[in-house]
Amino acid sequence: NISTYGFRGEALASISHVARLTILTKTRESKCGFKAEYSDGKLVGAPKPTAANQGTTITVEDLFFNVPNRLAALRSSAEEFNKISEVMTRYAIHNSGVGFTLKKAGETGVTVKTMPANSILDNIRCLYGPSVAKELIEFEFENERYKVKSKGYITNVNYSVKKFTFLLFINHRLVDSGALRKSIENVYASYLPKGMSPFVYLSLEIDPANVDVNVHPTKHEVFFLHQDSIIEKFQQALEQKLLNSNASRTFYTDRLLPESIGAKIDFQIPSSSGGEKTTAPKDMIRTSSTDQKLDKFFMTTPKESSTNTINSTPGVGAQSKNESENGKISCADSEFRECKLTSVKTLRKQFQAEGSQVAREMFANHTFVGCVNRKLGLFQHATKLYLVNTHTASIQLFKQLLLRDFGNIGVIKLNPAPSLKELALLGLENPEAGWSPDDGDKTELADFVISTLFKHREMLDDYFSLQMDFVDGVESVIGLPLLLDDYCPWLAGLPLYILRLATEVDYTDEVECFRGFIQETARFYAVPCKSGARMDLDQHKSQSKSSTSDDQIKDSEEEGWKFTIEHVLYPAFKKILLPSQACLTDRSLLQIANLPDLYKVFERC
Repeated sequence: NISTYGFRGEALASISHVARLTILTKTRESKCGFKAEYSDGKLVGAPKPTAANQGTTITVEDLFFNVPNRLAALRSSAEEFNKISEVMTRYAIHNSGVGFTLKKAGETGVTVKTMPANSILDNIRCLYGPSVAKELIEFEFENERYKVKSKGYITNVNYSVKKFTFLLFINHRLVDSGALRKSIENVYASYLPKGMSPFVYLSLEIDPANVDVNVHPTKHEVFFLHQDSIIEKFQQALEQKLLNSNASRTFYTDRLLPESIGAKIDFQIPSSSGGEKTTAPKDMIRTSSTDQKLDKFFMTTPKESSTNTINSTPGVGAQSKNESENGKISCADSEFRECKLTSVKTLRKQFQAEGSQVAREMFANHTFVGCVNRKLGLFQHATKLYLVNTHTASIQLFKQLLLRDFGNIGVIKLNPAPSLKELALLGLENPEAGWSPDDGDKTELADFVISTLFKHREMLDDYFSLQMDFVDGVESVIGLPLLLDDYCPWLAGLPLYILRLATEVDYTDEVECFRGFIQETARFYAVPCKSGARMDLDQHKSQSKSSTSDDQIKDSEEEGWKFTIEHVLYPAFKKILLPSQACLTDRSLLQIANLPDLYKVFERC
């Protein structure tokens, strides 16, 4: 006939044997309170009279101070506190007439707090959130034959989450019943999407003589008499309740605010219109892209042939799966998949919030002037000349493309496919990897790279088109993301890129995983600053020493990367790039001349 919370006081007595226990109590009629202290299960001195509020306060300190083996088995403070919080949250919901407050030592905030006047529904709303509370329906079940009565709240068919939250109280004790839990899951399986679960709070009242609490060492799980028959009746009542609540379904969608219509990563700046007016000479700007560029002012020798187009025909290294009839590589995809992942939407919002509309307007209306070197370029906007860090801007561009085309990215096929292990070993040899003997054996680290990337290869292929598979029994990279038409990353950086994907990306958290992958991929695809690096597919073609001189090879490489920057990257900057606000302060976008100021200088001369 066990029906009390503490098993006839066993729990409190047990605590006094393994902790320092203090009880402070005062009745309504008593003039003062009394304080009693216990240690090793024994009363320390006589109870002492003391000032106290009406009620009882029990303080437990130095838990397991005299049982070192049990003390060592305790987990971290945070984990133990989370368990306490979970139990207290459930009791706070069930005991709606009592106020509960839970605070963590050393912190000012309150983890659990309910008011005595709250109802059970109010407590659920307070502790589990309004999204759960608004979908709750009251549930009652009673069977006189088996002397069982139940009441509680269950979510309707509009609510579903991945983790099943089941709060079960039998005779006002927090317990669990595997059979009852499974029966509820079976009923909801007919209404909820696969893999989704409801929220259920139940309070059962059963004859204490029919409850067996000795089936679990901590008395957490219970069995009861006529269990199968009671659960069958319970399932029927639950099924009927859900059928009655299934007359209508509610679907929630995100409303697009009016001011957010233009807040997209890929947007165009509207051109201003107005009547014609006379422009002063100092305010005249170049508007035709056919005007001569900076290169015209440098002495160059004519060449018999010039690489004025970027062909997708593979050389030693790459080919694209999205080849059009005219030989150009393209990122277009006939079937566009809309991304509904909350993590991606969050990253897109963060990218948009960090963007600068001022810098966007400059890039959207610029006129390319020329390349200073691989890292720096010049463009004109209005009457001003700007020095641009092309490398930094390209990183921002490829981040934007990875977020915009998430799940819809083309692929560059690698043929022959390089071995993952060889790439990892080459990456460890790179000084930028920072490998030292203390980091471990290179072969073991290479195996770690392979296992990490192969474990997530399906996700990387589906979302980012980074393809890996077995080629002749060897783990290999068979495809890279195709982010921009007529652009291919410098494949000499592939080993370090593969290494960093395995070591710098946190695959345990979805948002951090996507953020880390996008960051590393953008770094790999960015314009390389090293001499000899190229970004066109001709970088893979082997040059014959017998037919081509060193000067011709050098001139071809020089012309190749300049052509790609001018005709591929900067047009992409003009069309879609949303620069970050930092570019206006970190000298990534630096004004070096202003036409009106130059006129003033010439006038003084």
